[in-house]
Amino acid sequence: ETNWNALRLANLALTKGDEVNIFLLGEAVEYDKVNQEQFNIKELVDRFLQTGKAQLIACGTCMNIRDREDSKNCPKGGIEDLYSLITTSDKVLTF
Repeated sequence: ETNWNALRLANLALTKGDEVNIFLLGEAVEYDKVNQEQFNIKELVDRFLQTGKAQLIACGTCMNIRDREDSKNCPKGGIEDLYSLITTSDKVLTF
């Protein structure tokens, strides 16, 4: 549910012309395992990435702990990537 709400807000922000970057931490890296009937996460992620103004990065350590592989759409990132996103952003939200 948390990822669903974050992606809904992210997609709304993109329609308003904002640039949005998401760094997934902890359980959030398993966003694609959510029940698709109740929460249309895959559809929201696809819409999010299609804009070309959005970036999705997953914590590499969190992915490794869960034996997850990165993908073209959601590469693994590190703490330096998270720090860079924070320091170059006008606003930072956490879910």
